[in-house]
Amino acid sequence: MSVSTRRFRWSAVLDHSILIIGSLIMILPVVMLLQMASTTDVHTMKNGPGLGFGDQLPVNFDKAMFKADGFSGENTGLRMLYNSMILGFGFAIGKIVIGMMAAYAIVYFRLKFATLAFWVIFTTLLLPLEVRILPSYEIVQKLGMLNTYQGLIIPLIASATATFFFRQFFRSVPEELVEAARIDGAGPIKFFVDILVPLSRTMVAAMFIIMFVYGWNQYLWPTMITTDEGMYTLVRGIKQITQALEGTNLPEYGRSNLLALIAILPPVLIVIFFQSWFVKGLTESDK
Repeated sequence: MSVSTRRFRWSAVLDHSILIIGSLIMILPVVMLLQMASTTDVHTMKNGPGLGFGDQLPVNFDKAMFKADGFSGENTGLRMLYNSMILGFGFAIGKIVIGMMAAYAIVYFRLKFATLAFWVIFTTLLLPLEVRILPSYEIVQKLGMLNTYQGLIIPLIASATATFFFRQFFRSVPEELVEAARIDGAGPIKFFVDILVPLSRTMVAAMFIIMFVYGWNQYLWPTMITTDEGMYTLVRGIKQITQALEGTNLPEYGRSNLLALIAILPPVLIVIFFQSWFVKGLTESDK
């Protein structure tokens, strides 16, 4: 008994050691960013990243959040954070709503070509944004949606991934529940809103995390359709700042590194907040 207990403890120590080492490797770049954001730009340029933290964090935070780069004076860190929030939440909510509605129609409306329609939707995963970005840009331009939140969000909210997961979830709902709702006089809209949506809350949470992070990290699409500095997102703005710093000017390492840290926080907080629901949404099979 003691031998098995000892073996179990050693295996637990090994497992935890691997997890701790992996965590440290992942956290190290973030700590380096924080360290360089706490020192002066001259110190960072001369010495590079180090172990000692400086006292410039409040100063660099003020520059990162309230100082504008460019000609308009509108692309402050606060404004770019707001734009990224709009993009992240717009992507998540739009993709979830459209994915749920498409999956509901495919599963419950008994359409003649429902299976074919689903596989046509699913094959769009083979066409990433980079493949269809030129026609998408042309449509957005003709509709006059450049430099708008509608242009950032609407062209990309159709999601085959969300449709697939919600379709699988709806197919697992017992048929007896559908029959009971029909007997109680629930129509298609009432059944969807009052029964399916509450049942889908864990799946909605899982999809929300995935789609929010996807929208938050978008770089190529905002770069294509936003030329107004007031519409820059954080990811887009950080790249613009680093491009502007190339040349004879002293690079603002503190400001750019602090903006990068700020860009990490919302997705991390979203994942932490919805973590338990995320796991349940992707693994739970009993409804």
